[in-house]
Amino acid sequence: MKSKILLHTCCAPCSTYVVDKLRKDGYEDLTYYWYNINIHPYTEYKNRLDTLKMYAEMINMPLIIEDDYGIREFTKNVVSDIDGRCHFCYASRLEKTAQYAKENGYDAFTTTLLVSPYQKHDLIIEIANQMAEKYNVPFLYQDFREGFRIGQQMARDAGLYMQKYCRLHIFGGR
Repeated sequence: MKSKILLHTCCAPCSTYVVDKLRKDGYEDLTYYWYNINIHPYTEYKNRLDTLKMYAEMINMPLIIEDDYGIREFTKNVVSDIDGRCHFCYASRLEKTAQYAKENGYDAFTTTLLVSPYQKHDLIIEIANQMAEKYNVPFLYQDFREGFRIGQQMARDAGLYMQKYCRLHIFGGR
């Protein structure tokens, strides 16, 4: 397919299966997009970004980096509603992705967040669709969760750094 797709990426391991699946589905013009103000501590942020840079090079994938360690903004916006933090977390990242996609001529955007069984899948879809409408750029939806374990094995096989926990676990979430 000739579609130019911007792929919001939370980390390289979550992207392994997603990129493989999209390419198998005929989406060849993919670009990684890194914007993750929710990752804490800084060493974790740096490890994930460095691993993504390495993996992008390994698989010949363009990578756009919004290098904003925005933990202050993230914390300020979720501290009064810890239970509702996922909404801000998804919305902040997907809005930047949709905006970048629109401003830079992408045909659609999607996210690796859709591969994780630990994320709030329906909320991601809802927010992504809102951003698609707001920025007039389609959201390419696929339920990638079936490939979560496959992707983890792909990441291990590639020797990628894998975080020890999901951000949702920090405050007792799923």
